[in-house]
Amino acid sequence: MRENDSVAMYFVHIMLYSLRDQPARAAALLHQAGIDPVLIHELNARVPASAFARLWLILIEALDDEFFSLDSHGMPLGSFALICRGLIQEPNLEKALRQCLGNFGLFLRDMRGTLTLRGQRAVISLHSRIDDPQRRVYAEETLLVLVISLLCWLGGRRIAIDRTELSDVRVALEDDALLWGPNLQIGTGRTEVEFSADYLKLPVVQDLGALKTFLRSAPQGLVVRYRNQNGLAARVYRYLRLRPYGEWPTLLGLAGQVGLSPSSFRRQLEREGCSFQQIKDEVRQAMAFECLRDSDFSVAEIAEQTGFQEPSAFHRAFKKWTGESPGSYRLRLLRSPGLKSAD
Repeated sequence: MRENDSVAMYFVHIMLYSLRDQPARAAALLHQAGIDPVLIHELNARVPASAFARLWLILIEALDDEFFSLDSHGMPLGSFALICRGLIQEPNLEKALRQCLGNFGLFLRDMRGTLTLRGQRAVISLHSRIDDPQRRVYAEETLLVLVISLLCWLGGRRIAIDRTELSDVRVALEDDALLWGPNLQIGTGRTEVEFSADYLKLPVVQDLGALKTFLRSAPQGLVVRYRNQNGLAARVYRYLRLRPYGEWPTLLGLAGQVGLSPSSFRRQLEREGCSFQQIKDEVRQAMAFECLRDSDFSVAEIAEQTGFQEPSAFHRAFKKWTGESPGSYRLRLLRSPGLKSAD
């Protein structure tokens, strides 16, 4: 973790949810982690990643639960390590993911995760029997963060998410696009994450030595890594997001703007699990989803704005991202006025 890494206060709220009726105890634990308890009331506040990591360790010890008491059974200390040990033996990410979901199911009683392959798309679905909407969204998002982050670690790269739906409404976060991809919809009544099934063919690249190193800082270090809004990938994402496609610089030009050589620029992005091309593709997707949701532009106009030479190429790309055409996606949103999006 770098000194300027930080985490949204929202994720601190998740960890402290079971102590909501014990404010004095929660404040004492925050103090112990080096976090000012006053920040808990500031929705837009962020905390240093190092303090967030300390709080994670302090809380799971205090609660004797690596799932922060968000599930009626929970995960006693050591559960996460046990879940991980079998995953590094699997040959590819599909087998590892299926085992990962099954292993979490050995401990958690209120949620179940399933993996479904729909053609070239992979969908992780969560099925919950938690009645309290606040606890439900906290528990579901925590499980998804752990599963997706584990998948990224096992494959040694960041998995680009094309669609995320969260069953219950929650606040929009600055980190959302990085964590959940460009097409996050909240309050849909179902919780799913969708990505290219090609990722599932990747080999598991971690071994026992890597696992021992990982477990010394996991899961908190892993979660911070894939939620980091101050890394180079996030900065590049935001830079491109603020500019029309026609004004995007080349890799060489952007590397010069951030004071890096092209080779250093590539290597740093690789360490963060992505490439310049991946980021550009994710921003184009975000632009397309935003235009379809929030504008009256025609599909042809959106195709041009997002850098596609022909509307037909945009149609094919969008179908690959979502499994539906741009027109049907827009129509579905129009027919679901209660659905909210977070970009």
